[in-house]
Amino acid sequence: MNAEILATDTPALFHAAVGRAAELLRAGEVVALPTETVYGLAANALDARAVARIFAAKGRPAENPIIVHVAGINMARRCVRQWPRVAQALADAFWPGPLTIVLPRNEIIPDIVTAGGATVGIRWPAHPFIQAVIRQCDFPLAAPSANPSNTVSPTNAGHVRKTLGTKIPLIVDGGQSQVGIESAVMDLTVCPLQLLRPGMIHEESLAAVIGKITVGRKGEEPGVVFKSPGQLRKHYSPKAKTMVLKWHDDADLAARTQAYPSSACWIIAHTQIPSAEKFAGVSVMPHDAEAFGRALYAEWHRCDEMGARVIVMEAVPELPEWAGIADRLRRAAG
Repeated sequence: MNAEILATDTPALFHAAVGRAAELLRAGEVVALPTETVYGLAANALDARAVARIFAAKGRPAENPIIVHVAGINMARRCVRQWPRVAQALADAFWPGPLTIVLPRNEIIPDIVTAGGATVGIRWPAHPFIQAVIRQCDFPLAAPSANPSNTVSPTNAGHVRKTLGTKIPLIVDGGQSQVGIESAVMDLTVCPLQLLRPGMIHEESLAAVIGKITVGRKGEEPGVVFKSPGQLRKHYSPKAKTMVLKWHDDADLAARTQAYPSSACWIIAHTQIPSAEKFAGVSVMPHDAEAFGRALYAEWHRCDEMGARVIVMEAVPELPEWAGIADRLRRAAG
């Protein structure tokens, strides 16, 4: 099976793709859809057998829960047992957008979605296409990233086609993802409130709305039921060994990577740009966090396609707006 790929760049194509995606989702299939963060592999979140197809296509561990995507506050409230004022405050400030909130799940959400846990992560995505599909289906969508588990998330339809194109019936091409990394995840079931996964909505912005928050664990803890994806120590990883380093100049970089042949190293830098002829390749990244986030996964996909054996990432600034990117670099390096 080769996936059908549908464009959305005219109103007629958009409408036709919404209809086709909704048709397959109603039939219990999984489809790849664009969101503003990364492309998602979507299924009816209320249908356990449909969600099981997501796990099979991705090779996803059963203990890794899936975020439920909704179109509107009313649908979000149907998925949870409680809707506290803090949830409404976050929704008012950041929805639709790249923020997931964790709340006690309602009984309509199957165990497979939450890895058997008592909570569920809910997000109202900003991308108009997935919004239109959810509205037409009139049910929420379980939708992790549309890639094999523990590999780099896709930020365009071509990335999905290369990795899952023979495993799913439909890929909708909604253009390049405009955020580029996965959503921030806030756990509202604990006190103080906890940021489980950083994203491009950073800690200071969240705290300005809801007050004091803490930052959750950065890796696995034995026996803990995960409330959110993005908790595995190694995640979002390119095929190559990935390192995160700081260096002062070419000589310093050469000394720090001397354990590897320079011809095997692909350098991804934003400030200290090395001489390209000394390495397998050099990519220059933007200086601002939002543009860096949009470009990051595409660069990792390119490194995979070029057969890079070692990727050396220049460490990013230790500033709030870079926290989500720093998290992805750390998990890629494992």
